[in-house]
Amino acid sequence: MAIGTQEIILIALVVIILFGASKIPELARSLGRATGEFKKAKQESERELKDVEKALKESPQESSSKIKKMASDLGIATEGKSDEQLLDEIRKKMPTVKYEK
Repeated sequence: MAIGTQEIILIALVVIILFGASKIPELARSLGRATGEFKKAKQESERELKDVEKALKESPQESSSKIKKMASDLGIATEGKSDEQLLDEIRKKMPTVKYEK
């Protein structure tokens, strides 16, 4: 289902009617900032997950504390769970992040 020229023109007219021509640049800037912040947050979460997985391979005790900190930051209960269980729950909380085992 593709959006054609007529649909784009109709959407543009509705936006102009609703917000006025003077507000469109402001809305576009806000949308650009929001998109940038989203991308930055996504990259940060991907980097953190890679750091945790890298730490798992290097130092088990240090990685365990990093995993627990990341899990608690995401609102995951860490009590009585193994690192693998926590990593699985972290991965479920961040479905857009691609990782390699």
